[in-house]
Amino acid sequence: MLLSMQWLRDFVPYEGEIQELGDRLTMLGLELEEIYNPFEAISPIVVGHIVECGAHPEAEKLSVCKVDVGEAELLDIVCGAPNVAKGQNVPVAKVGAVMPGGLKIKKAKLRGIKSHGMICSERELELSDAHKGIMVLPETLKAGQNFVEAMNLETTILDLGVTPNRADCLSILGIARETALGFNLPLTMPALNLIESGGNAADMLKINIDDPDLCPLYQARILEGAAIKPSPDWMRYRLLSVGVRPINNIVDVTNYILFELGQPLHAFDRDLLKGNSIKVGLASDGLKFSTLDEQERTLKDSDLLIWDSERPVALAGVMGGMNSEISNESKNVVLESAVFRPGLIRKTARRLSLPSEASYRFERGVDQQLNTFAMNRAAQLMSELSGAKVISGVAKNEPKPWQTRTHDYRHARCNSWLGLSLDPEFSKNAFTLMGLEVNDSDADRWKVTTPSFRLDLEREADLYEEVARYFGMDKIPSVLPRISKTFDSAVLADTPYGFFRRIKQWGRGVGLHEAINYSFVGDEDLDLLGLPTEGRVHIANPLSEDQNVLRTELAPGMLNTVRHNLAQGNTHIRIFEIAKNFVEDTTSDTNTREQTRIGVMLTGQRNAAEWPHEHGDVDYLDIKGLIEHLICDLKLETPEVSLVEGHSYLEPCIKIECGNDEVGFMGMIKPDIADKYHAKKEIWMADLNVEILRDKVMNHDIQFALLPVFPPSRRDVTAIAPVSLHAEAIQKAILGLKLPLLESVELVTVFTPEGQDTERNISFRLTYRHANKTLKDKEVDKEHAKVLSALEKALPVRF
Repeated sequence: MLLSMQWLRDFVPYEGEIQELGDRLTMLGLELEEIYNPFEAISPIVVGHIVECGAHPEAEKLSVCKVDVGEAELLDIVCGAPNVAKGQNVPVAKVGAVMPGGLKIKKAKLRGIKSHGMICSERELELSDAHKGIMVLPETLKAGQNFVEAMNLETTILDLGVTPNRADCLSILGIARETALGFNLPLTMPALNLIESGGNAADMLKINIDDPDLCPLYQARILEGAAIKPSPDWMRYRLLSVGVRPINNIVDVTNYILFELGQPLHAFDRDLLKGNSIKVGLASDGLKFSTLDEQERTLKDSDLLIWDSERPVALAGVMGGMNSEISNESKNVVLESAVFRPGLIRKTARRLSLPSEASYRFERGVDQQLNTFAMNRAAQLMSELSGAKVISGVAKNEPKPWQTRTHDYRHARCNSWLGLSLDPEFSKNAFTLMGLEVNDSDADRWKVTTPSFRLDLEREADLYEEVARYFGMDKIPSVLPRISKTFDSAVLADTPYGFFRRIKQWGRGVGLHEAINYSFVGDEDLDLLGLPTEGRVHIANPLSEDQNVLRTELAPGMLNTVRHNLAQGNTHIRIFEIAKNFVEDTTSDTNTREQTRIGVMLTGQRNAAEWPHEHGDVDYLDIKGLIEHLICDLKLETPEVSLVEGHSYLEPCIKIECGNDEVGFMGMIKPDIADKYHAKKEIWMADLNVEILRDKVMNHDIQFALLPVFPPSRRDVTAIAPVSLHAEAIQKAILGLKLPLLESVELVTVFTPEGQDTERNISFRLTYRHANKTLKDKEVDKEHAKVLSALEKALPVRF
């Protein structure tokens, strides 16, 4: 928000230092970003008085002037403007001055006559587009005066950063309120002296609103007989100082009120409106509409429009239409002043990439109760500047009048929250200066009514913040909080947070790095992995198209992490992430079902350095080993795995079951997908349901057994089996015998003889042990023979 000091002083009599004002406003929440002079580029220009003016002897269109610029000698200046004449006061750029466009004024000779400077037009000074003649200044000015000072141009602009919740500070009035608060100054509103004449606007123009939630208030005034012309200097220069290009006296007034009072207005050429009615309603999907910037826009059914009796004439809250704009031929004006639903305006302006000063304010909220005053002040200025008469009455429709809001305020609780010991009178005085009404009949619980311009005050805690702002955020002492409760790790372990922390400790313990990704991904990320479009939860107002949907699986975010690491030269990647995925669910209150998952992803070399480790890249056994290690660490039963066909982004894909529950899956990212993420080596991933794992841990009773006392006896056996027979099938068959002396079965090696492609050798080590005695060889051999006999009968193996 650009603040003009001259404009500010129309509201508050502040005469202190500019930096002091900026510092105080910063402490009140309006951060000072810069102080600058908007007319710095024309500061070398001086006022000159033309003493003599005659025709150039060698050129008909040139004049030779002697100009008094307050120095001992008159300057000889050759001028080509048709309106230059003796006795005029004019802006002069002397030799050595640099013009706004970068031109440096030098001594010159034009058709044989020396020229020592330049008499300027408004366009050369970048004050307007006028260039048909030089700028003629008031006769009261003295030669030699600095032009900026003589014309009373603004020399001090404060660029203030306004947070999105403080929509009331997007105006000179709003910042004036803060200045009055910070320095205990009186606030003076602009005088209103609107003269109405004849007719009744309410009878001449009917206002219809299709949906009151989208437009709580729409009103308009009618002006007749306006003469469209440039605005007076004071208004043009004030608008220029805050970065607005003057257009004409009608349009300039709407911009002037927007900056002064924060209420966006729009002026229609009434003669271009069809019929005698205005409607506020939504567009139809695909409707074409040309805005004032001469661009044709394709609208959606969520865009709000202003319609006359036949067609749309403005994009509500964003920009007017070409079919009803004010031009030099306009005479009759309809002045619109309205309140629109902020979210709707923000969505339209962002989708169409059409930001404007009006939409910037509408999308943050405007003051509904100030609306009428702003409209009447604009009508008064338009009448004064154009000579138009203001038709009596207002065409108005207010289906949702402003409802005052009252909040409880407990002063003792405010002191507790802020860590201060303020007197109640301090808070009451602060609220009063801010325009809030206080009813303190109940000393312990006040009733505080907030004004319509403070839309950000929605709850009691906001009132505490206002007290803190007035006291001074920089003055609140820093005190460490007192914590009375002790940390109970046993209780924490039973909470979801405690379980997540346990898994994170496991991940760090096995050498994984934790990844934290946004919950937002793009449709393209999910499409790349072949994930279904059904069930996706789309973001209503995404930050970008790359983050327009909530993730349905962890893989997209983790793959982007892999890509980022590879781009930074990190090729040894071992990461895990505990996070939620989101799926649409109409049975839920939020229409969304959340599920906590853990993802593990590996790629690159198995070890970070080759020496002294064995060289090799990660493979299926690495990811499988990690998952088995996690489930073992959670003290759950040994997982079972099985191949799954047709997974969208894993090949192979292995289903993981624990007990009778499917807890997740693992596998290798398909090479064509991995290539999209710049991976040159295989990417292995596992994805487990943390909620199922936690339920199993919480419901699982850990059984303890005595440590064995007697020594084991081991036997190795090599089965010659078909290649199609899995080693796990043999292991399950052995354990399925449930022999009392058989303690464990371990896979030792898998060997395929050279030239053999149908059979392979699978070696196991069987451990036998008795709980109460040392086994003899005969007992072990007898038990081992049972194993071999049973395997030969059950499976196609030989020994």
